[in-house]
Amino acid sequence: RDQSCYLVDYECHKPSDERKIDTKFCGSIIARNKNLGHEDYKFLLRIIVNSGIGEQTYGPRNIIERRENSPTLQDGILEMEEFFVETLDRLFRKTGVSPQEIDVLVVNVSLLSSTPSLTSGIINRYKMRGDIKSFNLTGMGCSASLISINLVQNIFKSKKNAFAVVVSSESIAPNWYSGNDKSMILTNCLFRSGGCSILLTNNPDFKNRAKMMLKCLVRTHLGSSDEAHNCCMQTEDNQGRLGVYLGKNLPKTATRAFTKNVAEIATKFLPFKELVRYIVLKYVGKKVPILDLKAGVDHFCLHPGGTAVIEEVRKNLGLGEYDVEPSRMTLHRFGNTSSSSLWYVLGYMEAKKRLKKGDKVWMITFGSGFKCNSCVWEVLKDLEDGNVWGDDIDRYPPKTTANPYLEKYGWINQDTLE
Repeated sequence: RDQSCYLVDYECHKPSDERKIDTKFCGSIIARNKNLGHEDYKFLLRIIVNSGIGEQTYGPRNIIERRENSPTLQDGILEMEEFFVETLDRLFRKTGVSPQEIDVLVVNVSLLSSTPSLTSGIINRYKMRGDIKSFNLTGMGCSASLISINLVQNIFKSKKNAFAVVVSSESIAPNWYSGNDKSMILTNCLFRSGGCSILLTNNPDFKNRAKMMLKCLVRTHLGSSDEAHNCCMQTEDNQGRLGVYLGKNLPKTATRAFTKNVAEIATKFLPFKELVRYIVLKYVGKKVPILDLKAGVDHFCLHPGGTAVIEEVRKNLGLGEYDVEPSRMTLHRFGNTSSSSLWYVLGYMEAKKRLKKGDKVWMITFGSGFKCNSCVWEVLKDLEDGNVWGDDIDRYPPKTTANPYLEKYGWINQDTLE
């Protein structure tokens, strides 16, 4: 009793138009990197053109200003402050909850750890109470927002009628990789600026005002395996240039983590009759049975880490194109915004008026370490807020998501990747 976790509301960040970066601009950024050879240049163009990312994603100001090779700490802090102010101001104004009412504040930004902490910066700006419980999480990767929610969920068990704010983003500005290691330059192509602020409570009086209620959350960690631990990590290349390494074994590791996570969380949301059916077929049937996951959830909120990630999860879960459309469109419109990506996907579902009272939403995300975290929400009322998608939602899905520069750069696909 009294241990519910309600999602009151959330606000995603939409940077200003001058921060938009299209394929042509990405090509000019690549051309500025004097460490790249002809083959490296072709490799990066191939990734960009085939990434599934569209022409309206956003980058940090220092890259727009051609300062990607000489970032400062202040670039990273200003990038975060711009996002904090926009989303938190809207969240407090929209919900009517005052910053002084917040009991718990969790900020997760993997690649930026400043002093004072990012949480302290928010507390200072909004003059929050002196007894607020603040947590600053780093190094958690793309799955950090669900880790933050799990932290809040556990605090709620010992504190009644509390409010918590989770702030989720990634620092792109000071973390541009300027080398030519193919395993490290991939992140430059996939990650974009964004972020989300989320208001949670366990106050039962807010049940009728809240959007969703958390039903279950499962975290799976494969960190005890050297292979899993090393497949995605911040490191330096052989020239001492800092970047994020993505190993060739990452898809295999993600599949392992995902399989373990599904095995546990499925028992928490699937109907009893579906579990019985699966067990009976497993022991008496001739074929390996497949769980009907749609028997327990209505919507699938998949982390838009890339086209390969979305497609792999789609095939493993037996989903249709309708199920993964929100993730594909989020990748196309906003790119991979790391831990906040899930909330852009949820926003797409809401803007499309797909979420109805009583529906179940399954969020699935992956992160370095290696982790797979997922949770199931129950929708408490019909949702139709346009949120960050606004007027854009009527243009999605487009007739084609093919890169408009495919014709210009089509020659890069004639060579086979190693």
